[in-house]
Amino acid sequence: MKLLYKKYRLRLQALSMLVTMFIATIVAISCEKEELEVQQGYSFNVKIMPVPKEITFGQTVEIRMSIQSSGHFQDERYYLRYFQFDGKGSLRYYDQSPYLPNVIYELPKREFRLYYTSASNVSQSFDIWISDGFGSEKQVSFNFNSTD
Repeated sequence: MKLLYKKYRLRLQALSMLVTMFIATIVAISCEKEELEVQQGYSFNVKIMPVPKEITFGQTVEIRMSIQSSGHFQDERYYLRYFQFDGKGSLRYYDQSPYLPNVIYELPKREFRLYYTSASNVSQSFDIWISDGFGSEKQVSFNFNSTD
């Protein structure tokens, strides 16, 4: 056994040196960049269930929405803001107080329901903007005709 060891010792040393150099080269190449590239912002779509086209004064319409992202980031946050440009009404999240126009609100879930209550006898239109923390934004428009 000692004879075999002495005979192949030089070859084993050369092989171990070659493997060590190979590993060192891989480590050096992989550490070329100072920061890891971690994707945090993913594209997303806003899906909306159908809503009625007509509304009467005082009527409340449920708007079911879901945000579908192309990826997942643990700390992702989504925000909502809206602006009503025709008619009068109020928009709220579940049983919370009504949203104020052009104020940004954080959405606690990716699937949620909004409730729009008409406060006028004319046609009503408003836009909802859903955005993430990385600058991506989607706009959804709603138009309700008055039945009064």
